[in-house]
Amino acid sequence: MNKEPLAYRLRPTTLEEVYGQEHLTDENGFIKRCLDNKTIFSMIFYGNPGCGKTTLATIIAQSLNIHYRFLNATTSNKKDMEIIVEEAKMYGHLIVIIDEVHRLNKDKQDYLLSYLESGIITLIGATTANPYHAINPAIRSRCHILEVKSLNEEAIIKILKNALLNPKGLNNEYTCEEDVLKILARQSNGDVRYALNNLEVLSITCKNKQITIEDLKRNVRIPNYMFDKNEDGYYNSLSALQKSIRGSDVNAALFYLARLCEAEDLISLERRLLVIAYEDIGLANPSAVDRTFNALETAKKVGFPEAVIPLSFAVIDLALSPKSKSAYLSIHKALDLYKQKPLDMPDYLHLTPTNLKENQKYPYDKPEAWIKIAYMPYALRKEKLYEYATSGNYEKALVDNYLKISKIERTYNLEEINK
Repeated sequence: MNKEPLAYRLRPTTLEEVYGQEHLTDENGFIKRCLDNKTIFSMIFYGNPGCGKTTLATIIAQSLNIHYRFLNATTSNKKDMEIIVEEAKMYGHLIVIIDEVHRLNKDKQDYLLSYLESGIITLIGATTANPYHAINPAIRSRCHILEVKSLNEEAIIKILKNALLNPKGLNNEYTCEEDVLKILARQSNGDVRYALNNLEVLSITCKNKQITIEDLKRNVRIPNYMFDKNEDGYYNSLSALQKSIRGSDVNAALFYLARLCEAEDLISLERRLLVIAYEDIGLANPSAVDRTFNALETAKKVGFPEAVIPLSFAVIDLALSPKSKSAYLSIHKALDLYKQKPLDMPDYLHLTPTNLKENQKYPYDKPEAWIKIAYMPYALRKEKLYEYATSGNYEKALVDNYLKISKIERTYNLEEINK
């Protein structure tokens, strides 16, 4: 019996074995160019769990034949750092791969910084958090930030098929129905490790080394709608959630939220609820939009099963909030207009306008004049793109201000303004 998990055994060891990160690994990708030039920078990989951040870090170190060590920011202490530094001095250079790097406390960061500056240590950090918010600026400014993308379903299916055939994997000893692979890929939400772990479970629990849909239903916790061959059940659930919130039916919205929570599909819920907040509630209740974002951040931090609580908070708030589609309608109207008439701006709006007299230039020193200037291309001066609504007190105040401003006569003649 092989004690190493399937996902561990199949971890890529070269860039050629890495799926779905072509922006980093193809001929013009950042990592490929670094390896070709035998050059290494401190960097931070960020992305969702199971997308290959640590794998890429290991491949870099091994390909360059540089000594490297692993640390976890949540469990490693100052003594561990001191040992790493002494080892770096002994070798002359050491790559330190730090998982959960956003959790590196100030004490450890301060100790590490001088060695990053001198180049004796190269940091490769891995994090699921947005580094532009979660990483200390002192560390971030010394690192190149690289996104490692979640794999799409097609890439995960290829990895699962390779796992079935690979001698290090299931060694072509099992058959597996195509629908099983599709459902595992769809359910994984880009997490390769999750998909491979479930495939391994199925290989152990199936009969006669034949993995079927029945094995999947019996042994892997997947909601019924995931078994819809046309994927309609899954996407219909997301659609039903949005329509219920838009229609202010809080009971239906909670029902469809529960259906999606059963899949523990936090990524899809996060994306959809943020879109709903801005598309359907928007300026009618901006504070509800902010609360939705905060609730989703909390859901990500606590994970399932507790994530259902902040998700419920957000859905109830959105469903019972006043609604406004003004932001959605206005930007789409603007996009349509630009596609039809991609006109340039007036010359005085250019960053460095040329061939203009001084009194024809934008008056930076006259804020009282700014509201009298025309900003639309001249040919579009009569176009109105803002599709306003008055669904909430905040938006009513915006509309009142808009109508008041609309009465001001704007001019393209800046010589008048600059008198």
